[in-house]
Amino acid sequence: MIDVKDLVFSYQKQKETLHGLTFSVADGEIFGFLGPNGSGKSTTQKILTGILRGYNGEVHLFEKPLECQQKDFREKTGVLFELPYLYTNLSPLDNLNYFAGFYPAKRCRNIHELLEMLEFKKDFLKKPVSSCSKGMRQRVSMARALLNNPDLLFLDEPTSGLDPQGAVLFRNIIEKERKKGTTIFLTTHNMTDADLLCDRVAFIADGEIRVIDSPKNLKEKNSSHLTEITYLYKGKRNTALIETPELKAGIPFPYDEIVSIHSGEPTLEDIFIHYTGRGLS
Repeated sequence: MIDVKDLVFSYQKQKETLHGLTFSVADGEIFGFLGPNGSGKSTTQKILTGILRGYNGEVHLFEKPLECQQKDFREKTGVLFELPYLYTNLSPLDNLNYFAGFYPAKRCRNIHELLEMLEFKKDFLKKPVSSCSKGMRQRVSMARALLNNPDLLFLDEPTSGLDPQGAVLFRNIIEKERKKGTTIFLTTHNMTDADLLCDRVAFIADGEIRVIDSPKNLKEKNSSHLTEITYLYKGKRNTALIETPELKAGIPFPYDEIVSIHSGEPTLEDIFIHYTGRGLS
């Protein structure tokens, strides 16, 4: 679905923002592009969606060079930007009806059903977007991204501005889109989103990709292989660190009650710092 080779881009002469990125995204995959602010992830998405030009390297989408894409490229892609691209003086319904006019009617989904799926508050359907909360605006933006039933969906910080319940809702919707066969390019610095959703992730820092792999493989490769066991014995609470393979033969110490067992598996953020030397903020 997406093939990128030696992608280089500069906002200013002699100062590269992207330094030869190479990666691919398979059909029906959720691919996470993870990095802190200023790392180049949003720049990459803007190039892939055709917003930024003047890059060097090769970019193919739908098995065609990006510069050779026809009108149907826009019809087959959906984009959720980090900042809502909406007309704030118009209502959510007016916004979505306007954007629906850019696509063939046969591709467009029912606007009311979309907003209902996104749990948009009906009281604000006909009020100006400017009166909506950040979370409600994000729902309208997601509806815009899904409006044309895209084959390729670009999501930039999709859960930004959402409360925990809203974030869970969006993750469920993203997973449903993938089950339909939609390919999803997820740009984020939210490691929870990436861990729960992505088939593979790329860590980018300072305009360079440091590693590409599945969250599961990254955790296994970087695990300490230690298990922390908290237990009670003779009325005292104790904690022990055990090499995980040793547990095959059973817990190697006396105890009256096991309180908790935690693996030494690192978080994705721990792994990101390991590969890049940087945090996500």
